[in-house]
Amino acid sequence: MSDHFQPALRLRGVAARLGEREVLRDVDLDVPVGTRLGIVGVNGVGKSTLLRILAGVLRPSAGLAHLADETGRLHETARIGSRERARRMAYVPQEEVVSAELLVGEMVALGRVPRTRPWSRGGRQEREIVRAALDAVGLADRIDDPCERLSGGERRRAVMARGLAQECPVMLLDEPTNHLDVAWQLRLLQSVADRAETLVATIHDLDLALRSFDRLAVLGRPPGSEPAGDPQSGPATVVAHGPPAEVLDAIRVEHHFGVGSVQVPHPDLDQPHLLIHPRKDRSA
Repeated sequence: MSDHFQPALRLRGVAARLGEREVLRDVDLDVPVGTRLGIVGVNGVGKSTLLRILAGVLRPSAGLAHLADETGRLHETARIGSRERARRMAYVPQEEVVSAELLVGEMVALGRVPRTRPWSRGGRQEREIVRAALDAVGLADRIDDPCERLSGGERRRAVMARGLAQECPVMLLDEPTNHLDVAWQLRLLQSVADRAETLVATIHDLDLALRSFDRLAVLGRPPGSEPAGDPQSGPATVVAHGPPAEVLDAIRVEHHFGVGSVQVPHPDLDQPHLLIHPRKDRSA
């Protein structure tokens, strides 16, 4: 990737606190336009917190988060109005309560609110946008079903469809593959990547991260911090950022995730896989 790129999102010197605990410190991150960025790290390290700061849902305790407008000019995310922010960026959190009283199409249509006036909602064009979003996640035939009839995985896909219906150039997804079977994990990530100009997602499956994104950022404790892989022992930062095959090298995976690993080529596809195994006992 060229050193000269247009950032869609930018973090500089970002820190975050949850109660008395400092979760993040000194986070610098650029997300170029057109990037598919995966954020990885052990549970509790602050991935969701970082995504909420990128989305403007959470103000950092220090530092600044920026979002680019249509011209590419960066603006402090916290100072952008919620409606305008929702036109530029769709954020789908990890867990979201879906009203059982709504029909699936009505729930997905909520994603259109930032782009429509009250008297223009519900027209044929809007319904087609909603149907297309549901079709992208394999639920077009459920558009008139109550949300309460959806399974956990279907509900997750419907919430993703609502994010797609916003038609934003930037999509932020928190653990989008949770509750999904393996086929839909692959299909959903590809479907979203095909429709969003810039995609940022937190993900816990390292092999899926290696294969599904063009860049990865690892959240962890800085090199030299001990014990490795303990998210509660201090604030995290971005310890690596770059092409997935470089970021998930065996030494970094062992240090930040506490497991051994090896990258192997797929026998039929032009992509590597990450094989995970227990790390060797160095005291033996």
